[in-house]
Amino acid sequence: MKKESIALILACAAAVATVVSIAAFEILLGAALLAVIVSRQWRWPPITLPLCIWFTLTVASAAASGHLGAALPQIKKFYVYLMLFAVYSAVRTVAHVRVIVAAWAVAAVLSAAWSFEQLAKKYQIAVATHQDFYTYYVTYRITGFMGHWMTFSGEMMMVLMPILAVLFFSRDRRWKMWLGAALVPISCGLLAAYTRSMWLGAVVGGGYLIWMWRRWMILSIPVLIGLALLVNPFAIRERVVSIMRPRAELDSNEHRVVTRRIGMEMIKAHPIFGVGPEQVGKQYEVYLPADIHKPLPDGYYGHLHNIYIHYAAERGVPAMLALMWAIGQALADFIRARRRLSQDAEARWVLNGAVAVIIAIMLSGWYELNLGDSEVLGMFLAVIACGYAVIASTAETKASALHS
Repeated sequence: MKKESIALILACAAAVATVVSIAAFEILLGAALLAVIVSRQWRWPPITLPLCIWFTLTVASAAASGHLGAALPQIKKFYVYLMLFAVYSAVRTVAHVRVIVAAWAVAAVLSAAWSFEQLAKKYQIAVATHQDFYTYYVTYRITGFMGHWMTFSGEMMMVLMPILAVLFFSRDRRWKMWLGAALVPISCGLLAAYTRSMWLGAVVGGGYLIWMWRRWMILSIPVLIGLALLVNPFAIRERVVSIMRPRAELDSNEHRVVTRRIGMEMIKAHPIFGVGPEQVGKQYEVYLPADIHKPLPDGYYGHLHNIYIHYAAERGVPAMLALMWAIGQALADFIRARRRLSQDAEARWVLNGAVAVIIAIMLSGWYELNLGDSEVLGMFLAVIACGYAVIASTAETKASALHS
């Protein structure tokens, strides 16, 4: 087997493993990177510069905080960002991306199936202990193969986008039938995870794809939401209602308001370098606004549940802007590249899917630190890498045609 093929297989496996196991994902990523270097395929993606600035400012933040040792977990997480380089270097064609999406679908269906087993057990516990299911379940939700429901639902949300992109825009009919069937368990898993931020991201990201496919079909979204509320699977109506009428300490609305305000206080005090990586959870009480009194609303205060405010508070506004520069540049590059393609170009589904994933992640990121999860971050970077790989492949094809 050629070295290039080994690198491709390992890079694809690492991308898919993000849905299954963080240990397998990190091991396969290391092997993929080694294979890419040995086969001399290494490529620098177009967003390398802003990412390097993000890395540099993260280290500067750690040094400025005086807690360099405590910041090591976030510095070690730079390794996850190498997913972008491994996949971009190894993946070369739309067909390669299609294989990754198909494997993501299989892994997501299996994770969703396992989550349904978890859901059944949790329902049995609620009944056996005479507890209201909603009250019990909000605290103990399904996680699939992951360790937390936010990680699980973030992955289900992202997998849905490229599957829909294949169904809407691909001219290749292979796998379409079973990819369409995979939407059912994956969507049900996302619904049953009760993560409202990921619901919102999925609706808007999916809405973008529908708009680009058949604009009049955008009317199907409120119809589908209405049907879901009418049928009310997994008691989702109560969860939707909690957006406007939360149940005091049970729902996280007030908790997130408090964490955002704490973050703003941190930003005001340390706008350049922040309080330092891994310091938000250790110092949040110092930055409580004067009008907020203890006891604080129930919830996790180890991070700020918002990628924009958290990274600005933790590492400084310049660092947060560098990360947004990288993501924003990818979004703009994919939209521009998609516009240059003809309506029947197969690469369109890859670029539309990548745009939808970015939209979903950036919107849900207002309510959760989704990019703080290594599995979600790894998969997100793999999606961006696939988008750039297809752009490079299209450019190479055009160049070959001109010289032939």
